Amino acid sequence: MDTKITLIKDDITTIQADAIVNAANSSLLGGGGVDGAIHRKGGSQILEECKAIRNRQGKCATGQAVYTSAGRLPAKYVIHTVGPVWNGGGRNEPKLLADCYSNSLRLANELDVKTIAFPNISTGVYRFPKKEAAEIAIRTVRDFVSNENRTVEEIIFVCFDDENYLLYKELLKI
Repeated sequence: MDTKITLIKDDITTIQADAIVNAANSSLLGGGGVDGAIHRKGGSQILEECKAIRNRQGKCATGQAVYTSAGRLPAKYVIHTVGPVWNGGGRNEPKLLADCYSNSLRLANELDVKTIAFPNISTGVYRFPKKEAAEIAIRTVRDFVSNENRTVEEIIFVCFDDENYLLYKELLKI
């Protein structure tokens, strides 16, 4: 399958895709940044579904992914993944960040998703260095496309800020 990788500078809550990825915290109950914006704009349905997931499995572990409907957002699903908090790189943060992307994409395959949009996971309040995070995201997505992808036709990197957008633009050679 020939999967297209797209880069845009925008607000992920406005993206029309089968699935958008939420950089969630382990509680799944909303927070700041992307997580807060998705919960605010998506409405109470997302929070209620997150509570049901919590009641079933407890908190979501770093690097793992779960999904809910998208509520009032222009997507079908929200895939919630918990990015690592940067602690200097010695606590497996790069692998855990890669797991966020690969586990989200595996879930997308299970859901028969054709288009999926990713934010810049862990680069805000979790302080993951932006360049390293972009390299991990792109490498993990390309590896998935080459080796595991069955359904995803387009992967969209949605950058909210100029710094991330320019890093991705350079790394993707767009």
